[in-house]
Amino acid sequence: MSHEKFCVGAFEIKSEKKLRQEHLTKLLDKNPMETDEELASLLSVSVSTIRLDRALLGVPELRERIKRMAQEAGSKLRSLSRSEIVGDLLELEPNKWALSVLRTTRDMAFRTTDILWDHYIYAQASSIAVAVIEAATVIVDSMRGEYKGHAKVGDMLIARAKVGVTKDDRYIVSVRTRVGEKEIFVGRFIAEVLNAE
Repeated sequence: MSHEKFCVGAFEIKSEKKLRQEHLTKLLDKNPMETDEELASLLSVSVSTIRLDRALLGVPELRERIKRMAQEAGSKLRSLSRSEIVGDLLELEPNKWALSVLRTTRDMAFRTTDILWDHYIYAQASSIAVAVIEAATVIVDSMRGEYKGHAKVGDMLIARAKVGVTKDDRYIVSVRTRVGEKEIFVGRFIAEVLNAE
């Protein structure tokens, strides 16, 4: 009888572990930028449990995930060089969507506060709006946008670009930037492909 309970208990522990690992995988698919600490908090487990689960699943640490994603996305990049992108390009599906991340530092903020200069937010959004277009030369023809919040030193800005309507050599690209779950910028860019004459 007690042996049955042990087996059942062992099965339950295995099920919990498997469910947690599946949940961990889904969280990282949704946001590959989650730190071990954030994942531990979301799953109500210790950081060491997250690290062990990642190791068992073959999921690298955040820094390595970013590096791999940037290399893969960079290989698809055509309209800009990596050095021209403000932030790190992490995902790119040309003419469809892209994702970039910008780690904020002290030199990006106003002298007397920790609030980020708005032109860094715009520059990240503008560069990803150009990067998502698969062409040799792309420029921003116009933009309509709205700042919906502020970023501070130490924040990680995550910008996602999505290509909408395309006509001739003009693309409408929507960019949304967030810090954590809070959206801080929404922009609608018209990007134009310049053909060499």
